[in-house]
Amino acid sequence: MKISTSYLFDRSVKQMSTVQTDLAHTQAQVSAGKQVLNPSDAPDQAAAIQRLKTVLAKQDSYAKTLTTVKARLEGEDTTLKSVSNLLIRAKEISVQASNDTLSSQNRQALGVELKAIRDQMFSLANSKDSNGNFYFSGSRLKQPPFAQDALGQATYQGDQTRMYVQVGDQRSIPLNRSGSDAFVGVTRTDSTGQKSNREFFGAIDDLIAGINSSDHTAMKQGVNEMDALLNGVNLAQANVGTDLNVVDQQNQVIDDTKLTLKTTLSNVEDLDMAEAITKMNKQMLSLEASQSSFAKITQLNLFNFIK
Repeated sequence: MKISTSYLFDRSVKQMSTVQTDLAHTQAQVSAGKQVLNPSDAPDQAAAIQRLKTVLAKQDSYAKTLTTVKARLEGEDTTLKSVSNLLIRAKEISVQASNDTLSSQNRQALGVELKAIRDQMFSLANSKDSNGNFYFSGSRLKQPPFAQDALGQATYQGDQTRMYVQVGDQRSIPLNRSGSDAFVGVTRTDSTGQKSNREFFGAIDDLIAGINSSDHTAMKQGVNEMDALLNGVNLAQANVGTDLNVVDQQNQVIDDTKLTLKTTLSNVEDLDMAEAITKMNKQMLSLEASQSSFAKITQLNLFNFIK
């Protein structure tokens, strides 16, 4: 079989070009540290990588939502803790004021202190988070939960709606809390057995009025109602603590899920550097051998053998 010079050259050049292309691809893989550089290299593998990245991005979104929810819950917890401490002081004042040995002037001084405490609790009830949303307005996040009329009487103007946010494929948690759940009023029973409800700040206002007027019946009633108000705030704080525990648990679930996904993605996407470098060295050696052989073959000439 005769082999023409052009065929020999074409065949050698094609072989060296193939080896050089493979070497360039391997070098690009080593440089990027990735198995798949273009989707066309391995369509199935590229599709799997994209699916894993999509799921990871969703987990990152859940984690960001949890960060926002946790910050809001921590703000609610701090606020309710402050209100709880103020109510403890209000209870102390009510007990002190009901002492028969106090004069009306002394009671009025205690009434002034209690009024300042009440105003501070009102301010705390209208606290906002870092985004400017009110903690205790229900779903009316931009509206102050409590308002006062010209006589200083407070009313709740939020709603009872609870909004939930998605923090997992099958998990959602509440984002907000209503003021009537956090600042629970009291139920009163009169001498005829008739029951009536009094709002949180209204009960405190009645106690202040009773202290200022030295009304022992109102003061005695106020002592008992301070306990009821404190229990309501403590229960709300316990609910916030439960929600915070749920956030921490869900954060752990997301962290574990992300670790698993990243491990799987690394197995599918990342390059085995030791194996790739070994392959690259073999390709370089093969290319050098091809080039050396081609150079020697092209120098062969029949006249070299004629003596």
